Amino acid sequence: MITQKAKYALKALVALGRADGTGPLSIRDIATSEGIPQSFLEQILIELRRAGVIQSRRGKDGGYLLAAPAAEIGLGRVLRLIDGPLAPLPCLSRTAYRKCGDCADEGSCTVRRILSEMYEATVEILDRTTLQDALVAPEPTQALVAGE
Repeated sequence: MITQKAKYALKALVALGRADGTGPLSIRDIATSEGIPQSFLEQILIELRRAGVIQSRRGKDGGYLLAAPAAEIGLGRVLRLIDGPLAPLPCLSRTAYRKCGDCADEGSCTVRRILSEMYEATVEILDRTTLQDALVAPEPTQALVAGE
């Protein structure tokens, strides 16, 4: 499960993507339109800016903008930036690999084998999905939302 912080980061990026070309959005505008606490959003936007995902402008007409086209901002990258490794087990992580302390042999570990397939599929989808895809995706149907 992703954290609330990652969810808010994605919501903020979608808001910035929708506004792309119309000028910067203020923290207040993003917080209000997306229902994100402003003080928490400030921390998230600082992280996204430091990582080069967004830019900020100062002054009367200042605010935040995407630093690259929405089609170049991968959701996997954003989630790793905010939440860290995506792997459900440390022995599966590509960026923060660590041997599991309770596993004598990774090659014969049933849990690792089961979760590996799910992890690989998830990473593949997240790494190929961009902010642009999120902007053009249809809204989920009520059946999908209810099945969460």
